[in-house]
Amino acid sequence: MTGILLASALSLIFSMALMPMVIRILFRFKFGQEVRDDGPEGHKTKQGTPTMGGIVIILGAVIGYFGSHLALMTRPTVSGLLVMFLFVGMGAVGFLDDFIKIYKRRSLGLRSGAKMLGQTVVGVGFAVGVTQFPNGYGYTPASPQLSFLRDFGPPLMIGVFVIWALFLIVGFSNAVNLTDGLDGLATGATILSLVAYVIIGNWQLRQSCTQALEPSCYPVRDPLDLAVVAAAVLGGCIGFLWYNAPPAKIFMGDTGSLALGGLIVGLAITTRTQLLLLIIGGLFVLITLSVMIQITSFRLTGKRVFRMAPLQHHFELKGWAETTIVIRFWIIQGLFVGVGIGLFYLEWMPR
Repeated sequence: MTGILLASALSLIFSMALMPMVIRILFRFKFGQEVRDDGPEGHKTKQGTPTMGGIVIILGAVIGYFGSHLALMTRPTVSGLLVMFLFVGMGAVGFLDDFIKIYKRRSLGLRSGAKMLGQTVVGVGFAVGVTQFPNGYGYTPASPQLSFLRDFGPPLMIGVFVIWALFLIVGFSNAVNLTDGLDGLATGATILSLVAYVIIGNWQLRQSCTQALEPSCYPVRDPLDLAVVAAAVLGGCIGFLWYNAPPAKIFMGDTGSLALGGLIVGLAITTRTQLLLLIIGGLFVLITLSVMIQITSFRLTGKRVFRMAPLQHHFELKGWAETTIVIRFWIIQGLFVGVGIGLFYLEWMPR
């Protein structure tokens, strides 16, 4: 528990202290957001707001995670390192995307093929890694099985598992990216998801099969360190949200959204709650579905279901204030997270 608190505190302090300097540097070098011409009219005022703030979230999380281990004189675990690799790796892909947008002064960065290639390389490296490195009990960071509240069904062939993991990684990293359209929206929703994984990791530690081999125990390799990872990123996100709250002084950019999306999936895979992620990350799923529905409807019928997709922009065009949308969407995400944690706890309870 000390490691969880220390990681989040170090990350929060570092990110809040570093953010003002980063904002000044980005302003000086004119690393500002390029707003789409077809976006809501109110977004034109956001043109030039510094972006790539996700760098600070990543740096804060890295400082928090490794700093807590250094302070407590403990070693990082394989599970924690692999999830951090996915987090930083996806952030690097997002950074390239953001840099190209800024350098070429356009709203689109990496070409879709190059972006997918970067996500694939990082995602495959993570997916293969989590099936290796068994500990003394034979537990690897993840198992090649599907999971909801725990693993179920027969093991997948390694190639099939890698494809499944990659589908989740790419899907959720892009889902967080789609959600990052209003000040504070994606950051606040991610914070709520990370709270869930701090709780899940801590609970799995207390009910670990390495402590007592019971029918309801969890065969998770490093649950405590996964909670530490979630707490470290949580602290960085809170520090970032202080400056990203409406009206935002900085945006996370693809640097932050791709990193956070990948991180959430990494935590879901290593805590063996892959399909539970659809509930814990429910807001991201809803917003992604709104885009899919809009595209499908327009291609099949020539008509739009929403005034604009993603979903948050539909409500903007209906006249809702930005802060109203953000707070209400946070409430929706909070309800999803509450249901997810409730299901996780109820499944464990002795029958």
